[in-house]
Amino acid sequence: MDQAREFVVMGIDASLRATGVGLVSVRGKRVSLLHYHVIRNPARMSHGEGLSRLYSNICHVIDDYSPSVAVLESPFFQRNVRTAITLGEARGVILAACAAAGVPTCQYSPREIKRALVGTGAAHKSQVGFMIRRILGLREPPPADAADALAAAVCHIHRLRTGE
Repeated sequence: MDQAREFVVMGIDASLRATGVGLVSVRGKRVSLLHYHVIRNPARMSHGEGLSRLYSNICHVIDDYSPSVAVLESPFFQRNVRTAITLGEARGVILAACAAAGVPTCQYSPREIKRALVGTGAAHKSQVGFMIRRILGLREPPPADAADALAAAVCHIHRLRTGE
């Protein structure tokens, strides 16, 4: 990472109904929160409308913040096939939005993200939220989906700095 240039990392916690999005800025050793939110699609919304809305929201975030990279949690084993397919579709529209905008993507497993933030891959969500709050200097932890997205972004920064 160039120490003088701002590097913007967009973390995404993919889901059809509640996708967390978090953006952090890195300049030198300073890591700052730019934005976070949760894209919520109501259960009554059709599957196709939800995917379209997710794509559109990710495109707007990319337009607004011009991230240098997008980071997603890599897929993990799902017992429920329907859930796995829905998650794959949500990830697909997110990856398509990033590709269309020329934003490179990378992925880390949930265990890698937790280990980078908390020191153990078996950390609880509350520990991840606490560390995000501490690292980014927040008064309170963000909603769980947004905290997971910010955790993915911070994990990527950690990886860039440590060369892991």
